[in-house]
Amino acid sequence: MRRKRRGDRTPEEMGPPNGFAMLPWLLMGMGAISNLLRGETPYPWVGAVGLLAFNSLYISIVFRAFDRTRREAPATWWLLGAITAVTLVLAIACGGPYLLFFPLLGLAVGSVVRGRMLGRVVLPLCVLAGTVAGVRDGWGAINVAYGTFLSTMVTAAVLTLSETVKELRATREQLARTAVEKERLRFSRDLHDLLGHTLSVIVVKSEAARRLAPRDLDAALSQITDIESVGRQALTEIREAVTGYREVTLSAELDRARDALSSAGVEPVVRQSGPPLEPQTEALLSWVVRESATNVVRHSRATRCEIELGGTPERVRLTVTDNGRGTGEGTPGSGLKGLRERVLAAGGTLESGPGPRGGFRVTAELPVEAAADVAAGAAADAAAGAAADAAGRAASEKGC
Repeated sequence: MRRKRRGDRTPEEMGPPNGFAMLPWLLMGMGAISNLLRGETPYPWVGAVGLLAFNSLYISIVFRAFDRTRREAPATWWLLGAITAVTLVLAIACGGPYLLFFPLLGLAVGSVVRGRMLGRVVLPLCVLAGTVAGVRDGWGAINVAYGTFLSTMVTAAVLTLSETVKELRATREQLARTAVEKERLRFSRDLHDLLGHTLSVIVVKSEAARRLAPRDLDAALSQITDIESVGRQALTEIREAVTGYREVTLSAELDRARDALSSAGVEPVVRQSGPPLEPQTEALLSWVVRESATNVVRHSRATRCEIELGGTPERVRLTVTDNGRGTGEGTPGSGLKGLRERVLAAGGTLESGPGPRGGFRVTAELPVEAAADVAAGAAADAAAGAAADAAGRAASEKGC
């Protein structure tokens, strides 16, 4: 298997993977070990026990620091308190190279403490280190205090940045997955709306051509010509839907609905009034007309279908009513569910169910300002498509 490139690493693989990255800093204590071995430590047993305790506590703390749950557990804070006490004992009792354990203590503190708590901890720690070092080493306390401050802040900053990068990478991957899901949903809705209507028209016209062929060949050929035209139009619409640039006009959709209903033996009645509509609102209502007319043709067994468009300066209302048996008996199919989600996203409502005088009725209402919302949704779909393409390219690169 080929080696993974640096950019191919997952979020969990970014940054220091565990506490091993913090262990080399323990070499700062080599001076104290040398001092102990040469017999220059005032209290050898204190130095030996203290070194063992400090190293054990330090290793335990830094390994807990890379697991957020363990890092924020009370036991970790007890360990920090214990290592602070051990550092004080070593510094006060032994002095000299043992004062360098304060910067090491700062590394342990910086690996655990985050956010505002860091400011409340680092200042007292530096004052404590400076005071003890001042008593034991005079002016050398400045270096000890500064080293403690620097090690604490730099460690906290680096590890916080590393965690932030990991979270950002994980968020980016989640957004890419969400974009792919949104694009799939958009495409499935468009494909359902397009093919459901078109195939219903083709089926109706094919049945008409079959019935007419024995007695009126010219009329049957006319129906076959219409089938060819509908099929070509469907191919064009599918290509446009795939690329995400399909624009639907309400007048064209009303004409198609009239033709489809007439071919199925349903009398179409269209009433249209009210102010001109924005293109985006018109496109959304066109989908409602298409889905409703398709349901009438396929399910209703109706003889009459009324399509009424009107409204006020604030809201536009579209009603599609038939006198059939009740399409779906009040239970919306996947097409109406998808349309309802689109209309709701634009700030409108879509209701479907039995009509007051029988049959089935679909009512869609949209605010006139819905055009901006629909445009934003279209832009989101386009952005989702772009993110999906980017995710696909990244996946293909990984598979190369």
